[in-house]
Amino acid sequence: MRNAGREDAPVIVVCGLGFEAAIAAGPGVVTVCGPGPRRVADRLEALLGASATDTAAGAVAGILSFGCAGGLDPHLGPGACVLAGGVAADGAVLASDPAWTRALAARLPGASVGLLAGLDAPLASLDAKTRLWLASGARAVDMESHAAALAARRHGLPFAACRVVLDPAWRGLPACALAAMRADGGTDLPALLRALGRAPRELGPLAALALDAWRARRALRRVRAQLGAALGPPR
Repeated sequence: MRNAGREDAPVIVVCGLGFEAAIAAGPGVVTVCGPGPRRVADRLEALLGASATDTAAGAVAGILSFGCAGGLDPHLGPGACVLAGGVAADGAVLASDPAWTRALAARLPGASVGLLAGLDAPLASLDAKTRLWLASGARAVDMESHAAALAARRHGLPFAACRVVLDPAWRGLPACALAAMRADGGTDLPALLRALGRAPRELGPLAALALDAWRARRALRRVRAQLGAALGPPR
């Protein structure tokens, strides 16, 4: 499928979690939700390989990765917005569309442009975050942007990414949070309580993570409001 150049062509917005997709939703937006690259890749291929008579697949303006990310650059706090100049994954950099990135930056004066890293699993420890930052120069990391960029390249579509930092570089993910993460990205509350029972000292880090998540969600809503109808690439 290719961009048909239609004024009403929708933008495919790739998110990790349901709340991100809910924030992104709006006229001219088709959301694809992970979490993780495998789910994203499968769902994008199902959508992009659909019949050209289908409204969502007949013409696509581009693919935008949108949502939260883990911070790698220690200068970025919770809620900081990063626009991807490219996505580093598997030793290569998948370029974003420069004109689209510039258009997003013009509407988001508080955002910074930099490299994102794409991984297939959550990056939990502080040491792992530091190593990835030093090795790649990426400012933040997520699990969906590289799958979105690869799909855009395969189908000849523009790609861009707009991500807001949730857990900053100086904060790791508590083991209890990872133990309670369901395959769909939701939280298994009984598993969380069991994990906290085994490691009650993680309650403090978990509370800090929850506050970071609140800040990131608020920032993501603000970013979406600033973008308004201008979510897609420039015509």
